[in-house]
Amino acid sequence: MHNSTAEALHAAATRNETWPSQSPSSEFSLGVLVLLAFLMVLLSLVTILGNILVILAFIMDRNLRHRSNYFFLNLAVSDFAVGVFCMPLYIPYSLTGKWHLGRGICKLWLVMDHLHCTASVFNIVLISYDRFLSVTKAVSYRARQGITSSPAIKMVAIWVFAFLLYCPAILLWEHVAGHSVVAADQCYAEFFDNWYFLLCASTLEFFVPLLLVTYFNMHIFHNIQRRQRRGSVQDCEPPRRSSLSWRFCGLPRPGASSCLSEAEDSVSSSMRPKKESLVTDCSSPSRDYSITPENDCPVSFCAKTRSKLQQDKKRMKTLAIIVCVFAICWAPYSLLMIIRGACQGKCIHSSLYEATFWLLWINSSLNPFLYPLCHVKFRMAFLKILCPKKFATLRSGSF
Repeated sequence: MHNSTAEALHAAATRNETWPSQSPSSEFSLGVLVLLAFLMVLLSLVTILGNILVILAFIMDRNLRHRSNYFFLNLAVSDFAVGVFCMPLYIPYSLTGKWHLGRGICKLWLVMDHLHCTASVFNIVLISYDRFLSVTKAVSYRARQGITSSPAIKMVAIWVFAFLLYCPAILLWEHVAGHSVVAADQCYAEFFDNWYFLLCASTLEFFVPLLLVTYFNMHIFHNIQRRQRRGSVQDCEPPRRSSLSWRFCGLPRPGASSCLSEAEDSVSSSMRPKKESLVTDCSSPSRDYSITPENDCPVSFCAKTRSKLQQDKKRMKTLAIIVCVFAICWAPYSLLMIIRGACQGKCIHSSLYEATFWLLWINSSLNPFLYPLCHVKFRMAFLKILCPKKFATLRSGSF
């Protein structure tokens, strides 16, 4: 019993020597510490306000209440919790290197931090998967309206899986081990130096999600490329005469399942010199090659098809940006965690670890700003909240 206690105290002392959150006051001047504190508080406020804006947008704008957009709401909730709870409690600990809030609050902070950061990652995977189904399996995606496809079920599952990954270990590790290696004035997980656990957890939290979102987005990209080459209009077979209007709508050559036959083969060599003069709007009724509703697909179907393709391309860009930001913010921390666990914290400088830790949280600050950058409906919803008069002017001008 005494030997185990001595070993625990020795482990705690060794752990404190290598803990990355050592007091920066010994390394930086007062001016630098004040600047760091200002930047940390600013980052927390940006995270809180940005994600509140996303949540308010869902409350105030019904146009955003599409089933796939609810996953963005779930992401905003997890990121908001990071900004309102995790960052503020960590700022004094990061600057002083001492935890003054007690062991109970420490456990709560660790659970909340790991839970919401992991939920944020899993939400990005779910968003990519939902977009993958919407683009590559559009018909079955719209047809699946049962309880198993309910957004609420998937959103709850995200939180359950995120909790199970880290939280039981945070709460029970010291009880299973029989002692704690964490000093009274420190706050970190008991498994912080356990290389095997960190490798498994980091694989499930970062590397597997990164592979999944890369796989989903590559399939989305190839699907859109294929549709651009072959077309995506279905359930119609227009005659030779009307195929010209489809060809000059900007639709690419369709495949076997598309609405068009081989448009290029239907154009005779005598008509090809006049090709440029025939390019016009699909809805023009004055051309003899326009589609009539009596014997062909509706003219509006051409515009709808192009609109759907353009929407999918924009959504793909949105996902690509979110995924790239996620990879940039999470990769350094995940790799350093594994390396640090392997070398017992002796090969990673504390400042480097601290920088990657905050870079991970920056992902929660950036996510709300990626929506308006890539999504028109989010831009309009944010404009409606922040500048209602300007929104009213734009809305009245659109009618």
